[in-house]
Amino acid sequence: MAELVSKGLPAPLREGLLSSMAMEMALPLMAVLSEMDTMRTAITDVPGIRVGHHTDTDAATGCTVVLCEDGAVGGVDVRGSAPGTRETDLLRPTALVNEVHAVLLSGGSTFGLAAATGVVRHLESKGVGIQFGGAVIPIVPAAILFDLGLIQGDIRPTDADGEAACLNSSEDAPAQGSVGAGTGATVSKMLGMDRAIKGGIGSSSVTLSDGLIVGAIVAVNAIGGVYEATTGSIIAGPRSEDGKSIQDAMEVAISPQVGAPQPATASNTTIGVVATNALLNKAQANKLASAAQDGIALAVRPAHLMGDGDTMFALATGKCESAFNMNQLLAAALVCVSNAIVKAITEADSLGGIPSIKDLKEQIVPSPSMGEG
Repeated sequence: MAELVSKGLPAPLREGLLSSMAMEMALPLMAVLSEMDTMRTAITDVPGIRVGHHTDTDAATGCTVVLCEDGAVGGVDVRGSAPGTRETDLLRPTALVNEVHAVLLSGGSTFGLAAATGVVRHLESKGVGIQFGGAVIPIVPAAILFDLGLIQGDIRPTDADGEAACLNSSEDAPAQGSVGAGTGATVSKMLGMDRAIKGGIGSSSVTLSDGLIVGAIVAVNAIGGVYEATTGSIIAGPRSEDGKSIQDAMEVAISPQVGAPQPATASNTTIGVVATNALLNKAQANKLASAAQDGIALAVRPAHLMGDGDTMFALATGKCESAFNMNQLLAAALVCVSNAIVKAITEADSLGGIPSIKDLKEQIVPSPSMGEG
C-alpha cells in the first residue's frame, strides 16, 4: 500500500483521499493511477461517442460537439466561480430527464451558447431526442469559455457553427490543440496575457477490464499553469519578463509580489466531457463528473479560481453491462482528464500573438522548479 500511495498524487490530495475513504477503497483507486501504461488515445474510444469540431482560426474561436445519439445518462459538476452553461439542471439526479444526446463545448463566452441551437436542430432532423408532446426534443447541455478579443470579439460560434460541428463529427480520434472549442484558448494568465501560453483542446482514454472504457475531452483556457500529473513537471506557466523561461504558476500565485493571482474579469475556464460505456445511473454519472474535476486540479494549478468557470460533464452510454468498480471508474476519469489537459497544451499552435509550447520549447530555458515533482 505504501508503494502505491507514493505514486500518482500530490501529498495534499493523497492525504485528503486517504482521510475520507476506507483503506481498502483507496487501494484499487491508487492501483489504477499507478498503471499509467494502459491505452490512452481519445474519448471516441468509448462506443457510441462521436466528436466534431468547427474551427474559425481567423477569429480565434470555435466549438466542439460530443454526440451520443443513442442516448446517454448525463451528469455535471461546476466548480469555477464564473461558469457559462446551459441545461445543467436537467442532469441533477432529481430531475426527470434521464437521457442526453450531445454536449456542446464552445468558445465565444455567453454568445457561444447559441451554437447549441444548431446541435439541437441537427439532432431533431435525425429524429434523435426524447418523445414529448408529439415532438422530438434533443437534450443538449453546453458550456462555454471566454476567447473574445484574442483576435477579434465580434465573431462568435453561431447555431450554424454548432450544426457544422455535428456534420464534421466522427468516431475517429478528434483533432487536438488549437481547434474547436480550444481554438482561442489560452493558459497561464495570472501575470497577464503578454505572459500567457496558448491553450487548446485535448482528449484521452483508458481501457479497464471486461471491455470498460473511460475517455475525456477537455478545452483548457485556464488562469493557472499546466502540469504533468504524475511527475509534477511544468508543461506551461507564466513566461518570464524576458520570455526565456517558464515560471511555476503555483509559486507565482502565492508570491508576495503578486497582488492577485487572477485577471480582474471572468475570462477563463476549463470545460470538458468524460464518457464511459459503463451502465451508470444519474447519481453515479454526477459522481463521475465530480471526479473529472480532480483531474483538472491535478493538471491545472491553481484551478477553480474566482475568474474560472470550470465545468465537467459526464456521459454513460451503458453499452457495456459488465460489473464495474466505481472507484476504478473515478480514478480512470481523473487520469483521462489530466492527460487530456496536457495534450491540449502540447498539441496547440501559436495564435493571436500567444505562443504555443511547441514554438517556445526551442528558446525556453527551464526554470529551477521545472521537472520537480
